[in-house]
Amino acid sequence: MKLISWNIDSLNAALTSDSSRALLSRDVLDTISEYDVDVIAIQETKLTIKGPTQKHLDILAKWFPGYEIAWRSSEEPARKSYAGTMFLYKNNLQPTVTFPEIGAPDTMDQEGRIITLEFEHCFVTQVYTPNAGNNLDRLEKRQIWDEKYREYLISLDKQKPVIASGDYNVAHTEIDLAHPDRNHFSAGFTDEERAGFTELLNSGFADTFRYLHGDVEGYYSWWAQRVKTSKINNSGWRIDYFIVSDRIADQVDTSNMVDSGKRQDHTPLFLEVNI
Repeated sequence: MKLISWNIDSLNAALTSDSSRALLSRDVLDTISEYDVDVIAIQETKLTIKGPTQKHLDILAKWFPGYEIAWRSSEEPARKSYAGTMFLYKNNLQPTVTFPEIGAPDTMDQEGRIITLEFEHCFVTQVYTPNAGNNLDRLEKRQIWDEKYREYLISLDKQKPVIASGDYNVAHTEIDLAHPDRNHFSAGFTDEERAGFTELLNSGFADTFRYLHGDVEGYYSWWAQRVKTSKINNSGWRIDYFIVSDRIADQVDTSNMVDSGKRQDHTPLFLEVNI
């Protein structure tokens, strides 16, 4: 099975805008289409409660003919056109699609953050993990989310192996970001968030990139848009992951970042696993 995961940061902007950033996003979509994967997970779609428009669907069909689409958008009382996730999967596949709510605090369960596909031999699930906030004002609630999400993945893993992907909004170790010394109290690198991710992995899951590549340094999945030189200088963070149940980790052949060219923000991830 081949999979791609990508935080697109606004599906509508990527598909319909004429901005220079949108053009770079479409270059990334060109690249993704060449991988001819079975499943594409997309986070931060920022679509309305009505989901993708017919225009969006027509455009996606040109890049990815022969794919079905499952989506969930943010809904009241959560913010409108916020967060959101989407799966594209080849139409010869017939997964059962669910939109789980995990008992998260605040409006997190209504923000469209998780979609799960159940196949005969595995679950494929994606997540857009809540950010702790610039002033860490959502950190306490983020910790509860991490606990509830871990419990959810464990519940899936008890049934069949799990392939989970998405924007986890945490750099797990110091080698997962370029400047750990200056970001110790930044959202995505607090002790609490890192401990939450450690606990997740210790619950029977493997970070596939580290499983295959060990402690290699300088590989990131996100570069700040507001810092023009962040990608040129490779001043990034690795906050996007493919994780799998420990018992299928040795079946992972490839887990890498996809080259997104000059586009800053998130880059897609590619996973190939024999399952």
